[in-house]
Amino acid sequence: MKFLLKSLTSNPKNDILSGLTVALALVPEAVAFAFVADIDPLVGLYGAFMVGIITSIFGGRPGMISGATGAMAVIMVNLVHEGNVVGKTLAEPVDQLGLQWLFITLLIVGAIQIVAGFAKLGKFVRLIPHPVMMGFVNGLAIVIFLAQLKMFPAIGEGKIDFFERPIDFLGSMVGNTELLIMVGFVLLTMAIMHFLPKLTTKIPSALTAIIIVSVICIWGEIDVSTVQSFIQDGGGSGLEGGLPTFQFQIFPLIGTISGHWGTVISTAFLLAAVGLIESLMTLNLVDEITETRGSGNRECVAQGASNIINGLFGGMGGCAMIGQSLINVNSGGRGRLSGIIAASALLCFILFGSSVIEQIPIAALVGVMMMVVIGTFAWSSFRILTKIPVADAIVLIAVSAITVWQDLAIAVIAGVIISALVFAWENATRIRARKRMKEDGTKVYEIWGPLFFGSTTTFNSKFDVKNDPDKVEIDFIESKVSDHSGIEAIKNLADKYLDLGKQVKLIHLSPDCKRLLLKADPKFREVIEISINDPRYHVVTDKMDHEV
Repeated sequence: MKFLLKSLTSNPKNDILSGLTVALALVPEAVAFAFVADIDPLVGLYGAFMVGIITSIFGGRPGMISGATGAMAVIMVNLVHEGNVVGKTLAEPVDQLGLQWLFITLLIVGAIQIVAGFAKLGKFVRLIPHPVMMGFVNGLAIVIFLAQLKMFPAIGEGKIDFFERPIDFLGSMVGNTELLIMVGFVLLTMAIMHFLPKLTTKIPSALTAIIIVSVICIWGEIDVSTVQSFIQDGGGSGLEGGLPTFQFQIFPLIGTISGHWGTVISTAFLLAAVGLIESLMTLNLVDEITETRGSGNRECVAQGASNIINGLFGGMGGCAMIGQSLINVNSGGRGRLSGIIAASALLCFILFGSSVIEQIPIAALVGVMMMVVIGTFAWSSFRILTKIPVADAIVLIAVSAITVWQDLAIAVIAGVIISALVFAWENATRIRARKRMKEDGTKVYEIWGPLFFGSTTTFNSKFDVKNDPDKVEIDFIESKVSDHSGIEAIKNLADKYLDLGKQVKLIHLSPDCKRLLLKADPKFREVIEISINDPRYHVVTDKMDHEV
């Protein structure tokens, strides 16, 4: 409780105003993601509220905003569709069975995420390389930008597809009054957000821009796309609703999933992984911006709890929202209060303020997100691209491209794998063996560099077992044996010398290495030389303990 109170707020005014700004921007995004998942907009809004309030209070990162997200919505849609198909084939059809399947799946998602938190898996986000982080941020900015383009009339109404016919789309702007008006208000919103902080920082520029553009459109009776028309165009009826209520009895639904548990469980693991990766990446990004440090493990548990509550009370679930989190911290929201206000205001919109919120022009919200794009993109990456190692540049570009092509989770996983392979290759080529002869004819190999799975081949190539003299010493004082593969390489090399009747000594091995070699074969007691200067480190393996 002391931790929660300490991080609640250090600046109530900034947290409250930034929270209100985030709440306004949350509405169209939650609705849009609900449409992506093929569920009612209110389910998306309830999901954003429940995820937002729980993670704001109990999460590991004050100031970070969570809600319904597109990355999870695109995974949910297949499950919802399959559940609805099953519902139609039952003797007594179940309405919205796919939605009930989603709620059950969210219970499993939450359990997985809580287990991940208690297993302290959140710390692994710290291992993500900087090029992956930069590529992730750039890809995210492009994804947010492309999502905003879909809000414009010519694209949203299917008149001309910008992505298929960009030249025709730009040409259509000349005679498209509705589109030009929207572009004008988007630019006005961006201009207010850019210049207002130069005059005063006492009021959040994003909230001010939304209010000014809304007042101009409403008082001027200008016909523009609003939150209400956006919902109606997507097939929804409106924002107005009640409090979330307990949605289903789990036991009657168990029978409907018979034969489909594979789909439910696999979808749950995928949703849990995507949610955690996106949340932990967002936490890492906000950490860098605010120059503070959050708790990844606490965030995992809070995300899991929020998804369980969503499953029980009829929300679509979710995870951290990078765009909204950036709006929040850039507007001055740094405490838990900002997230609490955002979630609470969103619920108030649903209960009492739907008629007002529905009149907000989409152009104002698009303008806010466009400024988020500008602030999110790592423009310095263009400057450093030719100055960093080629491998890092490839990772940066690849992660950006995969983020746009697939999704954030796949991009991050791919980037980490590429970086790990590059690291392994670079270290594999660093191992060296300096050779010298003693006066008594003993040949000494002084090993320098890490010995692990990636460098064993290079390590073996340094030795001339057949032509070496009868006495050989292998000195590891400047080397570190890192894993089981390294131990096996030493064992096999020593066996080759011994099989030829030659005397071999292994010098300056760590206690771990000695223990594992002796476990493999007691004869190594005569091969290993003990010294007070032997290094001390652990070998990342216990496999040989089980194998012998």
